[in-house]
Amino acid sequence: MKTTYHMPALKNTLSIGILLFGTFLFSACATKIPFATSEMVPAAEGTVTVKKDNNNNYNMSINLIRLADPSRLTPPKNMYIVWMETEGNTTKKIGQITTSSSMISQALKSSLQAISAVKPTKVFITAEDDANIQYPSGQTVMTTAYFAPAP
Repeated sequence: MKTTYHMPALKNTLSIGILLFGTFLFSACATKIPFATSEMVPAAEGTVTVKKDNNNNYNMSINLIRLADPSRLTPPKNMYIVWMETEGNTTKKIGQITTSSSMISQALKSSLQAISAVKPTKVFITAEDDANIQYPSGQTVMTTAYFAPAP
C-alpha cells in the first residue's frame, strides 16, 4: 500500500505558519503606548506604536478614537497638531491630525503615520489655530507618559 502526500496543502500550511510567526515578531518588537485620559476631551482614547526599522529610524503610528472636532473645544481651535519629545529634550512637530467618521460608523477616528530619525520619548497633541507653527502654543489635549521604544 502506497501513501500519497499532498504537497500543496503542506506548502500552504507552512506559508501560513511563517506569516503568523513574522507578524508575531513584528508586533513583539514594537512599543505600544496609550494616551492618558484627557480633561479636555475625556471620551477620546488612543495609542502610539513605535518601532525601530532596519535603517535605525522610528516608525510611529498614532491611532485615536472619539477625538472631538477642534472647533468644539473651549476656546475653539482650527486643528490638532501632534508633537514628540526626544531623548535630547527637544520638541519636534510630527504633523496635523484630522478626525473623520464613516457612513458605517459614527465613531470619530483619527490616525497619523510618521517616521523620525531621532528617538521619541513622549508624544502629545495640542489644539492650534495655525498649521505652520514650529513650537506648541495651544492647549495640550492628549499626552502619553514618557516611554522608551523597543530597540
